[in-house]
Amino acid sequence: MRKDPEVQQALGLYRLAIPKTLPVGRSGDLLGRGVGNSLEFQEYREYQMGDDLRHLDWAAYARSDTLLVRLFREEITPRIEILIDASKSMLTNGGIKAKLARQLTSLIGQLSGRAGGQPKFFWAGQTLPVVPMGNEFLDKLESLPFNSQLSLLDHLEQSSIPFKPQSIRIVISDFLFPHDPGILVKRLKSNASMLHMIQVLSPFEAKPEPIGGRRLQDVETGQEVDLLINRQVIQEYLLRLKRLQDELTAHARRIHGSFQPVIADHGLLKLCREELTQSGLLEFAFK
Repeated sequence: MRKDPEVQQALGLYRLAIPKTLPVGRSGDLLGRGVGNSLEFQEYREYQMGDDLRHLDWAAYARSDTLLVRLFREEITPRIEILIDASKSMLTNGGIKAKLARQLTSLIGQLSGRAGGQPKFFWAGQTLPVVPMGNEFLDKLESLPFNSQLSLLDHLEQSSIPFKPQSIRIVISDFLFPHDPGILVKRLKSNASMLHMIQVLSPFEAKPEPIGGRRLQDVETGQEVDLLINRQVIQEYLLRLKRLQDELTAHARRIHGSFQPVIADHGLLKLCREELTQSGLLEFAFK
């Protein structure tokens, strides 16, 4: 997917919109808010076990009876983690969702490298635990299967994803598995500096049409159900989908992150130009 034509074109037009005040990663080019050696004071926070005692502000302790740590600006490079939902549900609609998920992963990974970061990729498939991979992941991305019967929540509950703290975390999934949006966002955000969630939907999942009676099969469990797909059923489904998206959006905003639904057949370039720049994940390379 490194040489995918749409990915290559997007690489020339966009860059990651990385805030310059996130506490992410090691010493480098971007300004963060970690406890660094710079002389520029940034802010206070309460002391936590393991903090450098040299940064305690005893004068503030005398005033407030609370142990406070002085935080300074430091130069950093972004630590970016990309989590890909490799469940079977990503194969629906002829694999169009899987293709876009691969394109997004390749684009974000390569843009991360251009920003000076060393991205880590997490392929949430059937194998536990999930093993983080570096840039070599992009060379095998096209051949990796979407074959998991485990949801992202399953992985998180089993602690099989070894996230690093203070990272910019980007999650690519359809989010169409049973979950509590608040709990899911909390677990995905855990110890991260920033969380971006991209919901990849097929055209039928985003806007189904009446097709009459059908026997539907869950691609992950194999369970079958007979269902009359008429306008009433579709309306109920769309209300549930909107409720899910509204809740994920609200919880993302509370932690200063983003949740962005995208339709897989709209094309990578259109999604970059519209949804992904509006969500704050990308920005135009030339302003």
